[in-house]
Amino acid sequence: MTEPLLDLTPEGLFSPALGAHIDPHRPVARAIITHGHADHARAGHGAVLATRQTLDIMAIRYGADFAGQTQVADGEITMGRARVRLVPAGHVLGSAQVVIEAGGRRAVVSGDYTRTANPACAPFEPVPCDLFVTEATFALPVFRHPPPEVEIARLLASVAAFPERPHLIGTYALGKAQRLIMLLRQAGWHAPIHIHGALQRLCDYHVEQGIPLGELRPATMDRAEARALSSAIVLAPPSAFASPWVQRFADPVVGFASGWMQIRARARQRGVELPLVISDHSDWGQLTATVEELDPAEFWITHGREDALMRWADLTGRRARPLRLLGYEEEAE
Repeated sequence: MTEPLLDLTPEGLFSPALGAHIDPHRPVARAIITHGHADHARAGHGAVLATRQTLDIMAIRYGADFAGQTQVADGEITMGRARVRLVPAGHVLGSAQVVIEAGGRRAVVSGDYTRTANPACAPFEPVPCDLFVTEATFALPVFRHPPPEVEIARLLASVAAFPERPHLIGTYALGKAQRLIMLLRQAGWHAPIHIHGALQRLCDYHVEQGIPLGELRPATMDRAEARALSSAIVLAPPSAFASPWVQRFADPVVGFASGWMQIRARARQRGVELPLVISDHSDWGQLTATVEELDPAEFWITHGREDALMRWADLTGRRARPLRLLGYEEEAE
């Protein structure tokens, strides 16, 4: 019997041919990590293979000793009874798809990905394969994300309409914050952008990696400075909006950048006045178009809304399998 390229274990997705887990949600002997978000990249593994940027990001977040051993995925590597290489996923800096080949067969584990251009990281690289593992964060037909440039234009229009009110935008520390900054720069906003201290180290790392973020200023200031702030854009992690920090600002416009902001009820629950539908994940159209483009013999669906994609697979005559993995969500940090 032919050895499977991929299988499912209690720790998560596993490649018997490689002898390694991919983004396991428990510590394992050998792990391949697709990117640095905490729901995919956990500390405590015996050995970790990832891109140099993902390893750097894990060290920033968890400390230099986050794993027993680390290895940079540089080109194609022979591991166990298979070959593996990492190719860009377009999600965040360092994000990658895992390409596994053995016995004339190829499997691709996409991790999180988007087909929308992201100025803060390398674009998604399509790799034809026999088995494709896709995320399903926004795998419902209702999710059709607008171009991010349109949402940035809405933000800048609000700043122009309410120059006396600072705009506080909730954004995740890894990926989303830097993407917003780059989108603002591309849209012509060259004024300083204020950032919460929780974003500083990862922004510094992006600059070190050649991502030009422009002038950034700390958003940690005394109450008098904060209340005098006007015509300003301030980025902070979502957790900061539940802390006393936000009370320093006088009558701010509160925004939040996330694919979930397409659901207006979520925006209202968070007290968001300016919901910005900007996601680092694929929407419904991108998910289905990617499967059609790659045309794998079979595709597996993980960490997200699996039922709609399963139904789409049935209607289009494609073989699909829901993995029912728990513990994954959109940039939950």
